[in-house]
Amino acid sequence: MLVETDAADALGDALLEAGAMSVSVEDADAGGQDEHPLFGEPGCDPPLAWKRNRLRVLLRPDQKPEPVLQRAAAAVGRTAPVLVARRLLADQDWVRASQSQFAPLQVGRLWIVPSWIDPPEPQALNLRLDPGLAFGTGTHPSTQLCLLWLQAHPLAGLRVLDYGCGSGILAIAAARLGAAAVRGVDIDPLACQAARQNSRRNSVRAHYTAPDSLTANGAAAPFDVVVANILANPLIMLAPVLLAHLAVDGTLVLAGVLARQAPTLALAYRELDPRLALSVWRSEGDWVCLAGRRSGPPTVA
Repeated sequence: MLVETDAADALGDALLEAGAMSVSVEDADAGGQDEHPLFGEPGCDPPLAWKRNRLRVLLRPDQKPEPVLQRAAAAVGRTAPVLVARRLLADQDWVRASQSQFAPLQVGRLWIVPSWIDPPEPQALNLRLDPGLAFGTGTHPSTQLCLLWLQAHPLAGLRVLDYGCGSGILAIAAARLGAAAVRGVDIDPLACQAARQNSRRNSVRAHYTAPDSLTANGAAAPFDVVVANILANPLIMLAPVLLAHLAVDGTLVLAGVLARQAPTLALAYRELDPRLALSVWRSEGDWVCLAGRRSGPPTVA
C-alpha cells in the first residue's frame, strides 16, 4: 500500500497494534529517478519518511488484510489506503533462505566467507564471519574502505583500536594482517559478544570491551592505529575520546562518512589537535574514508 510522508510512521505503528506481525516502510520510488536516500544519525533530527512510501505488512494466514487496515486507519484518523498487491508466502526453511543472501565477498586480497560456505580460495586470507546481532558483514562501502586501508598499510607490531567494532570485522582483519595487539570497543554488549565469537572462529586474539572499560588494565595506552567506522555526527562527538587513545605518531582512520560531511569532520578534529590533518584517503560512491597521521610534539596551551 502507498501512503504519504506524514502518515507512514503512525499508520505503521497502528498496523502493529491492529495485529500485523511486521511492517516495513520503503521508498516507493526506489530504483527510479525520484529515489531519495535518507540517512539518519545521532545528533541530527530524525529523517522524515519519503514523499511516497510503500508499506509492506506481514499478516498471519488466518488474518484478512482489509479489517486490519481499516482498524489501523481508524486509530490514526485516516482513510484506509488502497492495497496495491497481496501475496501468500509459502512456508519454507527461513534459516536457509536467510543464509542464501550471504555469499563470499572479496575486498582487496581479503575474502569474507560465511562459516557454512567453503572459501573460494582456500589459500587466500579468509575471514570467517557470520551475520548476526552486530553490524558489519563487509558489504557496506564504509566497511570495505576501512578493510582496504588496513591492507594498504603495514600493521606488523602495531597496536590497533577498532572503536565501534560491531561484528569485529575490522579488528579481526587487523589481527590477521599482523597487528601486534588489537582492541575492539562497542556500546552494545551483544556486539562485543558477537565480535568475540567471530574472533574465536578466526583463531585471532582480540579483546573487546565497553568504552568505559577501555582504560582498565592498561588498555588505554596509546594506539598506533585507531579505526572508527560509525557515522559523521557521532565521530564529531567522539573526537576527544578517539584523540585521547591515539599515539603521538599514530594514524586515525574514520569512515561511515558521506563526501559532503568530510570537510566538517576534518575541521572538527583539526581544531582539537592541529597536529592531525585528516584528508579523504579513498571514496566509494557517496561514502569516503578519511585518514591522517598525528605528528609533532603536543601543543602547549
